[in-house]
Amino acid sequence: MSEPVTDISTRELISFTGNSSVHIIDVRPGDAYNGWRLSGEIRGGHIPGARSIPLKWFNYIDWIEIVRKKEILPANRVIIYAYNREDSERAAGRFMSSGYRDVCIYTGFLTEWSPDRELPLDFLPRYRHLVHPAWVKELINSGTPDEYNNNRYVLAHAHYKNRDAYLTGHIPGAIDIDTLALEAPETWNRRSPAELKEALLNHGITADTTVVLYGKYMHPDNNDPFPGSAAGDIGAMRCAFIMLYAGVRDVRVLNGGFQSWQDAGFETSFTDEEKHPVREFGASIPVRPELAVDNPEAKEMLRSVDAELVCVRSRAEYIGEVSGYNYIEAKGRIPGAVFADCGSDAYHMENYRNLDHTTREFHEIEEIWLKNGIAPDKHLAFYCGTGWRGSEAWFNAWLMGWPRVSVYDGGWFEWSNDPHNPYETGIPGE
Repeated sequence: MSEPVTDISTRELISFTGNSSVHIIDVRPGDAYNGWRLSGEIRGGHIPGARSIPLKWFNYIDWIEIVRKKEILPANRVIIYAYNREDSERAAGRFMSSGYRDVCIYTGFLTEWSPDRELPLDFLPRYRHLVHPAWVKELINSGTPDEYNNNRYVLAHAHYKNRDAYLTGHIPGAIDIDTLALEAPETWNRRSPAELKEALLNHGITADTTVVLYGKYMHPDNNDPFPGSAAGDIGAMRCAFIMLYAGVRDVRVLNGGFQSWQDAGFETSFTDEEKHPVREFGASIPVRPELAVDNPEAKEMLRSVDAELVCVRSRAEYIGEVSGYNYIEAKGRIPGAVFADCGSDAYHMENYRNLDHTTREFHEIEEIWLKNGIAPDKHLAFYCGTGWRGSEAWFNAWLMGWPRVSVYDGGWFEWSNDPHNPYETGIPGE
């Protein structure tokens, strides 16, 4: 660093919390921000009001664009904290070299803030279900990672019609699971209870199995006949939704998918792992039917003041410029649905992801939803074209602990196939 940086005390930091002109920046890994204790801290989570900008992102050419997108401007005071002084100073130096002049560091997170139960910490309520690479590695190596109390797990690489994504490199010990095992291509809805039971048993999964899912992002191309085959991360969350609906009690998703495993520098396997089928699931499927909404209930929700259908599609799909899929002809939206923009198209979720494919800071997602009238006090059914993007948005809401969240499984595909269902196009209100 060319200029010295100022330290602030815990008392001073407390005085700045809640000040809109001051930004507290957490440069620890995003998983620590969510709640995982990655450095032996007494309590996990982040200082309330802090923004997550992991030090890893400072290696990106356009890292400053991420900062500006979070509306952290050079005129603001910036307070940075990490697990150690070196990381804090490195981040501070990058801010100062980019025109930020009022930059401080706080070095007391491990020694003062985390141990003091009088000081508040915020965290993603169900962070345990969004795991990090080191957690998965510890699960594989010893079977005793933090926040795990089981003696049986299945690690599964999710894909759609793309075993090559698995065979060209996967996490050691992972089996592959094709999303077609859990959803039917005629409607792209979840399969029947009998079919789900058979599929889960064939993959060695019971109600008591801990399932860890991940996907491999491979740059989907809309000109490809099956673009979803390259969008593995979304497929993993689709599988997570269906498994939870079926009754698997402990479902985890690797934050950032295979990319995060590679970024951590961990070993890649090319072994086609054998599946070990089991005989009994241990529960009557579906155990949690309330997680899925079908057409009749979707129509009831549209008439209710206590519910919302939440459209997780792109703006072009929402206003009817495109259908979004090469197998859907109808264009438009369900009248009365609330828009929750996914990003560019049917196979991307940029508005819910960071550049490294990890899940976006949950406070930011929540803030956008609240501005659009998507609130936790309502019953929310997330949908897209055929269920993948709706499942990822649902998973975010479920991780946040929102109490009444479902996936409208039929989505635009099933709604638009019924000629009696109304639809809209164009920009709402114009």
